[in-house]
Amino acid sequence: MTHILHRQIHASLPVAAGGKGIELFDRDGHAYIDASGGAAVSCLGHGHPEVTAALHAQADKLAYAHTSFFTNEPAETLADKLVAGAPQGISHAYFVSGGSEAVEAALKMARQFFVETGRPERRNVIARRQSYHGNTLGALAAGGNEWRRAQFRPLLIDTHHIDPCYAYRYQEAGESEATYGLRAAQALEDKILELGPDTVMAFVAEPVVGATAGAVPAVPGYFRRVREICDRYGVLLILDEVMCGMGRTGTLHACEQDGVAPDLMTIAKGLGGGYQPIGAVLLSRRIFDAFAEGSGFFQHGHTYMCHPMACAAALAVQEVIARDDLLANVRAMGEHLSRRLGERFGNHAHIGDIRGRGLFMGVELVEDRSTKAPFEPKRKLNAKVKREAMARGLLVYPAGGTIDGVRGDHVLLAPPFIIDAAAIDAVIERLGDAIDAAVA
Repeated sequence: MTHILHRQIHASLPVAAGGKGIELFDRDGHAYIDASGGAAVSCLGHGHPEVTAALHAQADKLAYAHTSFFTNEPAETLADKLVAGAPQGISHAYFVSGGSEAVEAALKMARQFFVETGRPERRNVIARRQSYHGNTLGALAAGGNEWRRAQFRPLLIDTHHIDPCYAYRYQEAGESEATYGLRAAQALEDKILELGPDTVMAFVAEPVVGATAGAVPAVPGYFRRVREICDRYGVLLILDEVMCGMGRTGTLHACEQDGVAPDLMTIAKGLGGGYQPIGAVLLSRRIFDAFAEGSGFFQHGHTYMCHPMACAAALAVQEVIARDDLLANVRAMGEHLSRRLGERFGNHAHIGDIRGRGLFMGVELVEDRSTKAPFEPKRKLNAKVKREAMARGLLVYPAGGTIDGVRGDHVLLAPPFIIDAAAIDAVIERLGDAIDAAVA
């Protein structure tokens, strides 16, 4: 009998009892390779001694101080580090407790920016179908995950959605990547013109779509064109790197590989690696200046923002990643993971697409490769894959509704940055057996 309201009320979950490196252990002594980092969170794996030591040291100094009275050293140092490595134009950081809070804050920053600069008619948010931006009401409204949105739709602000840049499903036969990217980006301009350019506040997008579609990167040129469109119409570009950022794709920020810089960026999961709950909004100088030269404050706040323990953990995580040059390992092991996925699943009868960047990869399951037809949703194939993988000592992150919120299944892989080639080989072997068992 549990008194926790679990995600799945009738599920019987093993009890996590420990973790070391890339593995988690349950109370019954079973070991699991954490090949998804939970939900792309555990970038340093589990039980990293330097991070836990930093937490002990911070707890001995200061556990909490409210930001209406004080700032604190870990938060200040972390902000300095993040801004130093941020895309061009970013000048400040705003620390919260997770990704949904970060997206919520970014939306409010966008709105307040236009109010402060005398353009209160800017209110519309455009995002993409099959995106995920969080579960708080503002973030849920921006997101395009229909299954998550459905029952809460009456509570959501009006937002507007365009098709994602999803080459496997939307690129036409004979169409080049460059042509498709421009066509996909054109949907944003069309929507801005439909709504009225003077009414559009922001465009929100994940550089590599994570949980809802399974590690879908944009084709080259797409985000450059998006940036041009936003600049033409004075629309703020909010890039959601909560899942795909902070080194996950092989560069500190995923948008570096697209050659663009946002006005606002949200980060979380890989920021603190799961050692403490933390997220952040990175904001550009022009947004900060609008607040500083206007009302003098951002009309928002949380009790645990800039939490000393959370910031100390995140600072330690980021220092280890930089010192050990783990992004080089992400790139090298990402290439190995991509190659091994291709070898195991490239000709698999029920794998339609293998995609992603770095240690952020997805495979899309289909009933028929030639037509790209998905399995029937009632089969709940993604849940079967998860079950079969866990039975083999493997943790992956499958989901359904890949195509439109109802149809389609995919499996997301996001192993820790410390993984080696032998461990990736074990992941591929176990995943292959799990998928074969699930589709049988």
